[in-house]
Amino acid sequence: MIKPIIVGNWKLNGNKIFIRNFFQLLNQFLNPYHKKCTTIITPPILYIPLIQKILFSDKKNFFLGSQNVDIHTFGPFTGEVSPCMLTDIGIKHVIIGHSERRFNHKESNTLIAKKFHILKENKLIPILCIGETKEEKINKKTKEICKKQIDIIFDICGAYAFDNSIIAYEPIWAIGSNHSAKPKEAQYISYFIRNYIKSKITHKIKNFFIQYGGSVTDKNAQELILQNDIDGFLVGGASLKIKEFTKIIEIANM
Repeated sequence: MIKPIIVGNWKLNGNKIFIRNFFQLLNQFLNPYHKKCTTIITPPILYIPLIQKILFSDKKNFFLGSQNVDIHTFGPFTGEVSPCMLTDIGIKHVIIGHSERRFNHKESNTLIAKKFHILKENKLIPILCIGETKEEKINKKTKEICKKQIDIIFDICGAYAFDNSIIAYEPIWAIGSNHSAKPKEAQYISYFIRNYIKSKITHKIKNFFIQYGGSVTDKNAQELILQNDIDGFLVGGASLKIKEFTKIIEIANM
C-alpha cells in the first residue's frame, strides 16, 4: 500500500441505485489519484459482487474491504463470514474492533485479537480500530486503553502481528459526534501508538500504518493529514457523500 490510505466505512448503508451513481462518480474522480494514494471502500458485504461488476479494473490502489469477519473458517456459525470467503471474492482489507461492534455486539478485546489472528493467518490486512470513550478521556486513560487493545494483539498474534497491518485510532467520543479530535491531540496519540508498538518488538516493522477516524470531514482533513504520524483516514458518514469523500481524498494528496 501507498499512503495516504483513505478508507470509507459505509456501515449499514447503501442500495443498488446509490452504488451505481456513487461508483460512476468515484471512478471519474480517481483518474488522477489512483496512483498516488490507496482508497478502500467497505460496503455492506452483500453488495460487493454488484460493485465488482461495475468496478473499474484499471484503478491501481483501489480496493473493496469488509466491515467484519468471523473467527472461524467454516462450520455451523449462522450469519457469519469467514476469512476464506473474503479471500475467495477478492477482499484484502477487513475492519475489526470498531466501537459499534464492541458495544452493539459485545465484542471483547480477546475476540477482536482472535479476529486479527485469523486475518493474518489468511494473509488479509486488518484495519484495527482502537480508542477511548469520553469518560476514559476525561480520566486521562487514553494511553492505558490503547495499550490494552494493542497488548492483547501481541499476546495472541506474536511479535510480528502489526507487520502488514493498519491501526485506526478512533476516539469513541468523536465517532458520529461532529467533534473530531484536535489535530495535535490526534498526532500525540498516533505518535504514542507507533512508538509503543516499536518498543514491543526487536525487528523493523514493515507496511504498518496509522489512520485517524472519528468525524473526519473535508473541513478538518487538511490539518489532520499534516500530522507526522497520521497516514490517512477511516471515514464514516462522509464516505457516503461523494463530493465530500472525494474532497477528503483530494486534500489528503495535497
